[in-house]
Amino acid sequence: MHDIRYDEVHDEFFVVNPFAEAIMTFKGDTSGQQAPIRIIQGPHVKFGGNRLDVDPMHNEIFLPEGSRIRVYPRDGNGDVAPIRTLEGPDTLLKNATSVAVDPINNIMAVGFNKGPTDPDNASIVIFNRTDNGNVKPKARIYGPKTGIIRINQMAVYPPKRLIVAAMPGQEDLMEPPNAFLGVWTYDDNGDIAPKYKIPIGPKTTLKKPFGVVLNPKNKEVIISDMRQNGVLTFSVPEIF
Repeated sequence: MHDIRYDEVHDEFFVVNPFAEAIMTFKGDTSGQQAPIRIIQGPHVKFGGNRLDVDPMHNEIFLPEGSRIRVYPRDGNGDVAPIRTLEGPDTLLKNATSVAVDPINNIMAVGFNKGPTDPDNASIVIFNRTDNGNVKPKARIYGPKTGIIRINQMAVYPPKRLIVAAMPGQEDLMEPPNAFLGVWTYDDNGDIAPKYKIPIGPKTTLKKPFGVVLNPKNKEVIISDMRQNGVLTFSVPEIF
């Protein structure tokens, strides 16, 4: 499993299993061998991605998969078809692997990875939450100043319209020299350096940041690190 999301409103966990092509929902207090309370799986589901995000306000699940973003009902169970799909040449979607949704400002941020035949593809692309079909993005953050090579997981902070992205660097390196955690705004467009940055190195002890979650109450950024095999918590009040 490469992603797990918690829905605080409904006290549920969502896990995507790309091998079983399934989205599994568990109760918040699940422990031990308890079964999922819902499973979205079947021939009409049609997905192969391994990351997701959940919008508890509009009851939707978002899954990025290469050249498309599929959206499913949060309370779906069984062989459930997508309720909409963002896909087409105007979307610029290619090698999309991560997504973060802001249900308050109705924004969706999608992370692209640098591909072997698309060295300039690495970027963050911003859409309206409800975009469907072949829709042009509102903005695209990409270029050498951004430092974006590969995005593994993202989070958004609606009050300040921020996008927070974990950048694990080059996939084939154990400890990439260009990994970091970066923060941008919804209004950024083009070759824009991150507004805030938590770098790797001896001071932060980060080596390969993989996942990120925000704790606004305590003004903290929580990062999972693939090489540290641990979770690190940073006090970053300026972000909040």
